[in-house]
Amino acid sequence: MKFFKYLLFLLLIAFIGMAIYVAVQPNDFEVSETTTINAPKAVIFEIVSDSTDMDWSSFWKASETLQKSVFKSNDSINQIFTSNRIKNSELKWVFVSNADGSTTVTRTLDADKLSFMTKAKFALFGDNKDHLSEQFKTDLVSLDKKVAVSMSAYTIKVEGITDYGGGFYMYNTISSTSNNMIATMTKQHHELISFMNVHHVTASGMPFTIFIEMDAETGNVIMSNAIPIRERVIVAEDSNILCGYMERTKALKVTLQGNYTNLKEAWATARKYLKDNNLEASEMSPFEVYKNDATTIPNPAHWMTDIYIPIVEKIETVENTETF
Repeated sequence: MKFFKYLLFLLLIAFIGMAIYVAVQPNDFEVSETTTINAPKAVIFEIVSDSTDMDWSSFWKASETLQKSVFKSNDSINQIFTSNRIKNSELKWVFVSNADGSTTVTRTLDADKLSFMTKAKFALFGDNKDHLSEQFKTDLVSLDKKVAVSMSAYTIKVEGITDYGGGFYMYNTISSTSNNMIATMTKQHHELISFMNVHHVTASGMPFTIFIEMDAETGNVIMSNAIPIRERVIVAEDSNILCGYMERTKALKVTLQGNYTNLKEAWATARKYLKDNNLEASEMSPFEVYKNDATTIPNPAHWMTDIYIPIVEKIETVENTETF
């Protein structure tokens, strides 16, 4: 009997010692991981903020009910979690834009007021910091992939034959290779806007580009970058910016929603539609209309471009079948 009493006494001492050891363990811990994602801050912020109804990591048990308060700004997202295991914890996302267009993303969990049982588990089996750190790294890799998928999404839709109203426009003509075509377009459209602002000319629509010559194999073009206006403008003879007029026309319309890098496929879709439907492109140059301003829309998946290929209008003849 004495043996069992001594054993119980020793177990009690061990239990008390363990309880004291657990009690003096830190009541908090912090885990933080950082990565750089090749995407604008606004795109990453939008994706993360859309998913804040649940924590990305596997740290929290599925059975736990978490009370969440979410505070958002353009640069960070803070979430306050409470549960039986951790009385107070703050999950922080911080987004910092870099000069090269990428974004540094930092994810931090600041856990406070750990429960006694959680501290005991950490004391006996080691804390979860290393595991959670690896989970954070995995989650940031997953976020990087999700951002890439979001930015690469695109759709091409054949709208069919439509009437394009035409009208006056300011323009500048230039040749370009496929490698710098987008940059050249953007630069010339900005020059047109500056010219129009100086001369108090008001745009009547979104910028567009007329393709005078297109090399399907190399992608090289001669193009007129233009902005529509309501009426004719007289410009100086030595001006490199001119005023033109586009006739009203029937045209095949194809819409691309997505990055301009997908325009080659959109044009191929348009040409295939012409061929499959026995439609003939007219001598009038085809053109693209940029329906929204890409400089103000960080995610290229939301850019909108309409392709117009003017077509030859078929004149239907009615045979006279009247008999006498």
